[in-house]
Amino acid sequence: MIQLPASYQEYLAGQSEGVINAVRPILMQSAADKRHGVRVVIHPHDHQAHLDETIPYGTVIEDID
Repeated sequence: MIQLPASYQEYLAGQSEGVINAVRPILMQSAADKRHGVRVVIHPHDHQAHLDETIPYGTVIEDID
């Protein structure tokens, strides 16, 4: 089983269930390949996450749409 780095676990801590459900699969993908960080785009009614090759592994950056 893939272990999330502490920085990803800290990001998830205190988030709503909806955010966790949207973001966790991408964090897991990042943890599996250990090459890229994650960008979370915050929309008015939801969150979307994707791997970002410009962000170092283990880092989560939030952007507003």
